[in-house]
Amino acid sequence: MEDIILETQGLTKRYGDLTAVDSLDLSVRRGEVFGLLGPNGAGKTTTTLMLLGLTEPTAGTAAIAGHDCTREPIAIKRMVGYLPDNVGFYGDMTGRENLRFTGRLNGLGGDALEARIGGLLRRVGLEDAADRKAGTYSRGMRQRLGVADVLIKDPKVIIMDEPTLGIDPEGMRALLSLIRDLAAKDRRTILLSSHQLHQVQQICDRVGIFVQGKLIACGPIAELGRQTQSEGSCALELEASPDDKNLELLLRGLDGVQEITREGGGWTLLSSMDLRPRVSRLLVEHGYVPQRLYQRGGDLDEIYHKYFEKAGAQDDLSTAKKRGRRAGA
Repeated sequence: MEDIILETQGLTKRYGDLTAVDSLDLSVRRGEVFGLLGPNGAGKTTTTLMLLGLTEPTAGTAAIAGHDCTREPIAIKRMVGYLPDNVGFYGDMTGRENLRFTGRLNGLGGDALEARIGGLLRRVGLEDAADRKAGTYSRGMRQRLGVADVLIKDPKVIIMDEPTLGIDPEGMRALLSLIRDLAAKDRRTILLSSHQLHQVQQICDRVGIFVQGKLIACGPIAELGRQTQSEGSCALELEASPDDKNLELLLRGLDGVQEITREGGGWTLLSSMDLRPRVSRLLVEHGYVPQRLYQRGGDLDEIYHKYFEKAGAQDDLSTAKKRGRRAGA
């Protein structure tokens, strides 16, 4: 039986005529990294608020480790940590002092707290910067200090809002590795809300795609990719050497090819199936050297956009793409 730690059933939140979250059914397993994807206004933040017990649902239920998020908010706060997109610390206090302050707010103290702080600083890679003022930290360092801050109370579930936003590549790699480690080694459950699809693809076990308050797709990235491919044409990007007229004739004559077009320095083949095995054999048999065979649809960015198009959310898609470009700038 699956070890479900977080579950919602028919979870709904309305603000007047606006339905922010619409009948959400979701199950997340212990030790899983689950990505919540969607533009502003899609329902992610409202879902997070209901999971944290900070707003009541209009209908439905949400529970974490068997505790009702609405009726047992104190129990939820003990076992759930929240990392916002812009972690706030006292800039004139050191990293260690900020963690000590959080620990005391959570009823901890003495040698046990100091030992815990030291261990967490080592784990997030801030041991050497522990006694520097937090106001001098880079954004990536603040995010890692934020993870340590969340871990002070040893939560079972951590909810992260855009954790990699604005972090340099090296800092991003360190943070992503830390997030993956929290799930794999500690079996903590990570609920991660993000627009940075490439980073999400690297660490998430499953993703859920939100559009206009509805969860329109949920599953492992590979499975969502197969679903989008099975619902339409597969597009295979191909480059081979030599790129001559005979190559085009061979490709056009291949069984299963619906359409072939020239794109950049190569070709794109549309079909109702994955043509990679056939194309590979064909090229080798006729003396061509494959240089690029890329099947569109398995990348999270493409999956994300296909589901938006399927839901008829072009305006939301445009907003999401603009935000994504800003985030990656």
